[in-house]
Amino acid sequence: MAGKKLFKKKRPPDYFLLAVIVVLTLWGLFAMGLISLPLSQQRFGTPWHYLQNQLIKLAVGIFLGVVLYKLPIKFLKKTAPLIFFVTLLLTLLVFVPGLGVKIGGGQRWISVAGFLFQPSEFLKIVFIIYLAAWLDKSKAMSDKKKFKEIFLPFFTVAIIIFAVLALQPDLSTLCILLAVCLMMYFTASTPLKHTVSLIGAGMAGLIALVLIKPHALNRWLIFLHPETDPLGKGFQLRQSLLAVGSGKIFGIKEGFGFGLGEPNIGLLPTPITDSIFAIIGKGWGFIGASAVVILFFLLFWRILKNSKTQGQNFEGLLSLGIGVWIIFQTFFNITGMLGLMPMGGVPLPFFSYGGSHLIAEMMAVGILLNLSKSK
Repeated sequence: MAGKKLFKKKRPPDYFLLAVIVVLTLWGLFAMGLISLPLSQQRFGTPWHYLQNQLIKLAVGIFLGVVLYKLPIKFLKKTAPLIFFVTLLLTLLVFVPGLGVKIGGGQRWISVAGFLFQPSEFLKIVFIIYLAAWLDKSKAMSDKKKFKEIFLPFFTVAIIIFAVLALQPDLSTLCILLAVCLMMYFTASTPLKHTVSLIGAGMAGLIALVLIKPHALNRWLIFLHPETDPLGKGFQLRQSLLAVGSGKIFGIKEGFGFGLGEPNIGLLPTPITDSIFAIIGKGWGFIGASAVVILFFLLFWRILKNSKTQGQNFEGLLSLGIGVWIIFQTFFNITGMLGLMPMGGVPLPFFSYGGSHLIAEMMAVGILLNLSKSK
C-alpha cells in the first residue's frame, strides 16, 4: 500500500513539453550518430561504437528520468540536502589518485571499472534541487532572518562549490551555476541586496580565475584575437566559423546525403561533442541551425510558463532552475561555436555525445514532467 502511494500518479504531464524534448533528443541522436559513423569506423573499426554507447546512456537516463517522474516531489525536497552532499563528495573524488582522471587539461572525471563519468554534470541538477528547497524555506522569514539562515549558509556552500569547480578547472559549469543561482535567488523574492552581493562576489571570483588560470585567460585572448594562433589555440574557433559559413542556407549535400559525416572528419577537434552545432550548421545550413535554436527557445518558454503557473515555491523554483541551466548551457555552446563568446567546452544539451550530461539531462526531463503534473 505504501509503495502504491509513493508512486501514485496525479495528472497527465505537459505533452507539449514532452513533444519538444522528444524532437530534440531524436534529432540529437540522429545527428550525432550520422556524424560519428566515419569517426567510429576510423578509430574502432566499426561505425556503430559511438552510437551504441550513446543509446545505452540514453536508456540509463530515460530509466532514471522515469523514476524521478514517478517519485513524489516532496520526496525530492526532503532528501535534497543528503543528495547534494553526496554529489558534492563525488565531485571532490576527482582529485583522488587512482579515481580521478585528467582529460584535456581538466581534472573532472572519475574512472570506475573502466567507465568514466563527470560528477559536475550531476552537480548541476542536484544543486538546483537543493537550492530550490533551501529558498522555499525562506518565504515566511524576515529579511534579518533570511540573511542569517538563508544567505550566509548559502553563500558558504556556494564558495565551496566555486572552489571545487575552480580547481578542476570547470569555469563553464561555474558560470552556468552562477546564472542559475542568481535567477532562482532573485525570483524567490529575497532581498535585492543579497542578489547584488551574489552578483558582485561571483563576477569578482570569475574575473580573478580568468586572470590567474592560464587556460581560462588563453580562451579569452583567443576569443578576442583568434588570428594570433589560427593553427593552434584558435584552430577550433576558426574551423567552427568555416563550417557554419560553408553550410550557407540549406547546407551542403555531401556526406550520407545530409551534409554530415565523412567530409567533416578532422574539420573540428570535437565534432560529436562540443562542436556538434557547427557541424549541424554545415550539414543543414542556416535553416537547420535556426530550427535547433527555435526548438530550444520553445523548450525554455514552456518551462518558464510552467514555472510561473507553479508559483514562487519549491516546484516553481525547481522548474525555473532547470530551465535556466539548459538555456544557459545551450547559449554558451552555440555562441562559442559562432565566435560570440569564448569557447567553454560545454556540451549542447540533447545533441552532444557523452554519458554524464545526457543522463543528467534525462533526469531533469523526468523532474520537469513530474512538476508539470502539479500545475
